[in-house]
Amino acid sequence: MNVYDSCPAFEDERFLLRFVKQEDADDLLKVYSDKNALPFFNSDNCDGDNFYYPDSDRMENAIDFWLRSYETKWFVRWTIFDKTISKAIGTIEMFHRIADDDFNHVGVMRLDVRSDYEISDILQVMFELFIPEAFALFECNEIITKIPVYAVERINAALKFGFIKSEKLLIGTNDHYAYNNYWTVNKDRSL
Repeated sequence: MNVYDSCPAFEDERFLLRFVKQEDADDLLKVYSDKNALPFFNSDNCDGDNFYYPDSDRMENAIDFWLRSYETKWFVRWTIFDKTISKAIGTIEMFHRIADDDFNHVGVMRLDVRSDYEISDILQVMFELFIPEAFALFECNEIITKIPVYAVERINAALKFGFIKSEKLLIGTNDHYAYNNYWTVNKDRSL
């Protein structure tokens, strides 16, 4: 299955992950204007975009960019819904990375949630719903995600899932900066 031909949804009793739509903008504005969530977003190598969108126009423009990026097979972004409140509470982005560094041919996952969802048990559910399928969807045996040192809930969830902290640096393909705080999970080590 080619994820760029048909984007699958992932679901359990509480959460639904499905391809992002422009109609998600109002809910996602609450995520991307959440200053307490901002420090957990990974904006490495994103041409200066820090994913802080304080108004509807900025949020809608971001979603337009995400949709165009899917069409050009750059990355895929899923909206995360909490079915108990019928609201979008975040997104997951994923892509297969090709680069001249130690993270060549890995899947890169960005997980952005509202600050009130930055809870170990919830983040672990996101990993369990998404990552096992992502290896095949993005043709990789390793997935990396950035987790800052202060993200204690996220670190706890990552450790429980099987991630380990990497000492390797990711070299930005656009900006050539060296980025740290990446965690990695291999296909055979995940749940």
